[in-house]
Amino acid sequence: MTSRVVVEADGGSRGNPGPAAYGAVLKDAASDRVIAEDARTIGVASNNVAEYSGLVAGLRLAVEHAPGAEVEVRMDSKLVVEQMSGRWKIKHPDMRVLAAEAGEVAPPGTTYTWIPRARNAHADRLANEALDGVREGVVVAAADPALPADAPGEEAPDEESLIEEIESPGATRGEQPRDQAGHRGWSGPTAPPTTLVLVRHGVTRHTAAKRFSGGLGGDDPALSEEGLAQARDTADWLTGLGERVDAVVSSPVRRTRETAEVVAARLERTVEVEPGFAEMEFGEWDGLTFAEVAERDKAGLDAWLGSMDVAPPGGESFGTVRERVLAGLDRVLAEHAGRTVVVVSHVTPIKTLVAHALGAPLESVYRMELSPASVTVLSFYADPAADGAARGSMRLYNALPPGERATVEPGRW
Repeated sequence: MTSRVVVEADGGSRGNPGPAAYGAVLKDAASDRVIAEDARTIGVASNNVAEYSGLVAGLRLAVEHAPGAEVEVRMDSKLVVEQMSGRWKIKHPDMRVLAAEAGEVAPPGTTYTWIPRARNAHADRLANEALDGVREGVVVAAADPALPADAPGEEAPDEESLIEEIESPGATRGEQPRDQAGHRGWSGPTAPPTTLVLVRHGVTRHTAAKRFSGGLGGDDPALSEEGLAQARDTADWLTGLGERVDAVVSSPVRRTRETAEVVAARLERTVEVEPGFAEMEFGEWDGLTFAEVAERDKAGLDAWLGSMDVAPPGGESFGTVRERVLAGLDRVLAEHAGRTVVVVSHVTPIKTLVAHALGAPLESVYRMELSPASVTVLSFYADPAADGAARGSMRLYNALPPGERATVEPGRW
């Protein structure tokens, strides 16, 4: 009898949510011999649900084909590994159900190990074969000794729900939504989306004092010690993205570059600078509080608040910032098409990108709050019906690492 076995499992969704499948393989731990495989489609689901489904299937293989064996589960999903190990909370209801099922199936003493995606190629290949319609169901080695050896399969074009612990909003097993043009899901028929993981910088002395703090034309303060700690917390949270991150892009402003350096170090990437994502220039108001500006220049403040096209003295209007930000977005989408990019920026550019993705008026920036070092996720899909223009979708807004600051920062800036 096999005394120790390894379960490798994976899952993916083409659309997130979209057509989904899982792959699971049971191996003898000592010889790496394949004992059994399972690959199945599960209808429409999110990446995370597919991964949990693969875990349950792999554990069932272990119970059935290696009863009494010690089980180690290996997955490239940091979310599943951390949640099943009891270190992360399970928030999404679909995953709570699957995690409970996995806990009931798992033999006592089952352990969970995170592995890089490249080392999970066997399970990944099985999931893709199920999605491609060439595999469905369990194959046992005793019944088919010619089971294929591990081979690097085609990676699923699944944009893993952003961070793993950042769970996919609307991830269900039900019918895929349609947009106003009748497209099923959010993606086009061919190209995968370009996903932006938007990170606001950590706090500075101006943030703490609620002072206007603009781009390179202002005081350009550094992160405070608290801001550096916030950047480290968020960087740790993003680690699960791993190899899926194509680049870390930063505004040229000091506080964003410092935040980006912390994030890039954790993701083993270098920092690219995109000037379009710099904060609004506040001109003569830079370094002042809202109350101080109201006292010194009430007419100017009222005019600025009343129109997206009015700028502070020596600064930029919201309309000008939008043009600059969207030009930066176009450059990033062209350079990193179909990939995941971490973008470290500021309140105004991030809100502007959210409004653009949702097709909301620019005035909606006044109705958004954004915490320091928070994470917002937008995906952009090439739309052939719009001459290649990108359609946007918001997957997450103003999220903070588990256990961190649960409230938004009061005030606009």
